[in-house]
Amino acid sequence: MGSEFTGHCLCGEVRFRGQWDEAGYSACHCGQCRRWSGHLWASAAARALTIEGPMRWYRSSDEAERGFCPECGSSLFWRKIGSDRVAVASGAVDEPTGLQLTGHIFVTDKGNYYEIADGLPQEAQS
Repeated sequence: MGSEFTGHCLCGEVRFRGQWDEAGYSACHCGQCRRWSGHLWASAAARALTIEGPMRWYRSSDEAERGFCPECGSSLFWRKIGSDRVAVASGAVDEPTGLQLTGHIFVTDKGNYYEIADGLPQEAQS
């Protein structure tokens, strides 16, 4: 069993709790994630996730949807359509998070305004 965590959006209207699948999280550099988050999307897979508050889901493609707070606009969750597995925004988790960056995905789509130089594994796609 993974460790338990709690978190919330910027305004505190959406609160959540769950368990990590593992202690690692990844950074996604795809165009949708960069546009949605303002840079890159860093998240970790969770299970037994409970969400309270006025959550909204936006279907961003035929494959996935993104969860956010309709009050403050915080980007909080990503999930594949029809899946129970949810990726939780690492930055919205209460500290101590217990998380560690393990790698990068969709690096072929990364923005031209930054470099990835931390030496962690990089996947061209996911």
